[in-house]
Amino acid sequence: MERIYGLLGRRLGHSWSVPIHKALGCESYRLIELEPEGLGDFLRREDIGGLNVTIPYKRDVMQFCDVLDPAARSIGSVNTLVRRGGKLYGYNTDIDGFLYMLRRADISLAGKKTVILGSGGASLTAQAAARQEGAREIVVVSRTGEIQYENLPERHPDAEALVNTTPVGMWPHMDTAPVDLHLLPAVTDVADVVYNPGRTNLLLQAEEIDRKYRLLDAQGLRPEERELNGARPIKYTGGLSMLAAQAKRAEELFFEKDIPHYETERILAKLWRNRTNLVLVGMPGSGKTTVGKALAELSGKPFVDLDDEITRAAEKPIPEIFAREGECAFRALESRVLNQVCARSGQVIATGGGAILSGENRAALRRTGWVCCLRRRLEDLPTEGRPLSQAGRLEEMERLRGPLYDAAADRSFSNEISPAETAGTIWRDFCEQ
Repeated sequence: MERIYGLLGRRLGHSWSVPIHKALGCESYRLIELEPEGLGDFLRREDIGGLNVTIPYKRDVMQFCDVLDPAARSIGSVNTLVRRGGKLYGYNTDIDGFLYMLRRADISLAGKKTVILGSGGASLTAQAAARQEGAREIVVVSRTGEIQYENLPERHPDAEALVNTTPVGMWPHMDTAPVDLHLLPAVTDVADVVYNPGRTNLLLQAEEIDRKYRLLDAQGLRPEERELNGARPIKYTGGLSMLAAQAKRAEELFFEKDIPHYETERILAKLWRNRTNLVLVGMPGSGKTTVGKALAELSGKPFVDLDDEITRAAEKPIPEIFAREGECAFRALESRVLNQVCARSGQVIATGGGAILSGENRAALRRTGWVCCLRRRLEDLPTEGRPLSQAGRLEEMERLRGPLYDAAADRSFSNEISPAETAGTIWRDFCEQ
């Protein structure tokens, strides 16, 4: 009998589970979307081999299990189902993945007041892991419980670790965050189980606070001065490593075999290379399009020129948009197109020189991408056909935009050599991350 392997959930457009399990050798793994009323009939099928379970069914499936693993029973949540000898076995491999995620990011919950956002199946796993790790206190936040998002900062301003187990910030609704870290000034560890996008708004804020701390530290400011500036060191992680680690453990249960530990890191590296957008920012004329095309050929990723996408959407060239409608209209269109492009994964994206002027744009680029800033001497920057680069405005433009390029970029690269050489340098650096 051909067995069914896959991910069971209600809405699975965000999922990366199929490429992970295929990389682990399960070629028939697929996405299985079901409405609640169809759950029971499906789980009674005798041809089920192994299933992962996600939102909203991690607790619902327990009633259909003939045998519950002690960990799943203790946690109160099942994310892995296996049919053996006519019986349906329920397991929780999320806790394996969760602990792997924390240790990989050097995050410890031991002795810390830990706030867990959400009260669903993933929250139960995080609570069990926090107890296992020796958290000093565990606070569960929900929309209807005693501790809610609105009163969290007032009730628990001394929270030290924060775990998001809700889908807030997940694709396609990526421009939201469950809490504001500035209102929780004692938090120094942040884990978000969301893995698509790679950097949720919550993680972007943690990264920004940590970056600011390191910058002020390099300037020699004392700890109390850094805190006055809203900066502190924060360790943070997204959920991709959790996804890969729990999938490896699920595959071991599906096929009753051991898989080497290094397979988790191999799959993470593969997902990083294949799914992350490579984004090029920099001054107009810095070579983003030319280097981007070389980088696309080198990486095998499709190339997207943001200016071309804007021209296509407006049905007119960019200089004409500026001349007829002005810069404000152009920037609004640029933001709309940029968000549409960044909602896709696995591309090389060359942006316009001013795409980083908007904080929302910088966040959109960083959520799904690894951002590279290209640098060239001002005298080498062409100005023809570039409305804002003409009339001797490059020096002023660089002065104003330089800090924004720095804020957007993960790395900066000089583009004074050939485009192919610059692309090779970027690709090697990206693959090492």
